[in-house]
Amino acid sequence: PSELPPENHIACIKEPFVRATIITPSEFLGNLMQLLNNKRGIQEKMEYLNQSRVMLTYSLPSNEIVMDFYDKLKSCTKGYASFDYEPIENREAHLVKLDVRVAGDVVDALSIIIDKNKAYEKGRALVETMKELIPRQLFEVAIQASIGNKIIARETIKSVGKNVTAKCYGGDITRKRKLLEKQKEGKKRMKAIGKVELPQEAFLAILKID
Repeated sequence: PSELPPENHIACIKEPFVRATIITPSEFLGNLMQLLNNKRGIQEKMEYLNQSRVMLTYSLPSNEIVMDFYDKLKSCTKGYASFDYEPIENREAHLVKLDVRVAGDVVDALSIIIDKNKAYEKGRALVETMKELIPRQLFEVAIQASIGNKIIARETIKSVGKNVTAKCYGGDITRKRKLLEKQKEGKKRMKAIGKVELPQEAFLAILKID
């Protein structure tokens, strides 16, 4: 994804498609068709083999069946469906590069190519997940999802709190104020130069977010 040119430099993007053939008990037909629609599938044919079994033929992007399609197919048909596919052709698609920025920096390993219609939903899910997985720092950390220079989702990890006035006894308001201002300035400096190390779980999570 990091090598994809800017959107305004791209005439069109094509992605490989496959033709999938699925035979399922008819009782699971509704759930299966919903799954295929969510995976950007295009129905080509539906044929009842008998009263209880249906054969579906769909074309869909190959990247939609790479990760978790088998597990979801098994789940929505309780393991009773059969699945086969063959590559067919490359088709023009409305794809964009979705970046994740942590503390202002794009993390290339978290960038993905995604259907433009799914980008906002995916970006929101990504920043929410990263907020849960990245440990709190001594400074505030912004997590953003962006397409090009446009920010489409944002979450903020609050800084670790530290009571710098704990050793101030009595009513020395001036000293407390000075300590708090000094802490505030220190956090600004750390935020400007600080780097955030991402845990391994953050990189694995991107593979699991639908």
